[in-house]
Amino acid sequence: MAGKVFFSVSMSLDGFIAPESLEDLMGRQWMELQQWVFPLRFFRENLKLGKGGEEGRDNDIARETFERTGASVMGRRMFDAGEQAWPEDAPFHTPVFVVTHGKRDPWERSGGTTFHFVDDGIETALDRAREAAGDRDVRIAGGGATILEYVNAGLVDEFTISLSPVLFGSGIRLFDGVDASRVALEPVRAEPSPKVTHLTYAVRER
Repeated sequence: MAGKVFFSVSMSLDGFIAPESLEDLMGRQWMELQQWVFPLRFFRENLKLGKGGEEGRDNDIARETFERTGASVMGRRMFDAGEQAWPEDAPFHTPVFVVTHGKRDPWERSGGTTFHFVDDGIETALDRAREAAGDRDVRIAGGGATILEYVNAGLVDEFTISLSPVLFGSGIRLFDGVDASRVALEPVRAEPSPKVTHLTYAVRER
């Protein structure tokens, strides 16, 4: 039985998920946006940053998101930023399919992550990810433009937004350009924590 297609992102209160410029990707605002993730025990374990870290529901959600994911899809912009920042043991530990316009041989990293480059569209990338994931879920990892393409194509089943108490003012909006005439949302759950609120929705065709 095929799994779900989902995405899970942190978002500022004014609707942004990343700064506009890649040079600002690890800057102050983005670090504040992700501040709920960095202290978690699972985050530290996954990036081999040492023992310890915070437990609780935030940590459980981060772990559950990782464990449900059998393969990921991402856009070239996200890959280009991550190629320089990810450690040798990249944090995915599954196949990752990169939607791109150029051909490139697969890039294998230690720890089970291999990046495959798909130059014939988002549906082909998703088909390959589904096959690789088996009965686990496929995560649309980002960035915002790639997530939006999948949402507008009716290919996303569910998503979680971790709403962080941060204001960006400008940057990349998650739903800028969404085809609202096609997309309806069904609330699944809302889970507040001291640092962030996790909002999960099922996606339905309107």
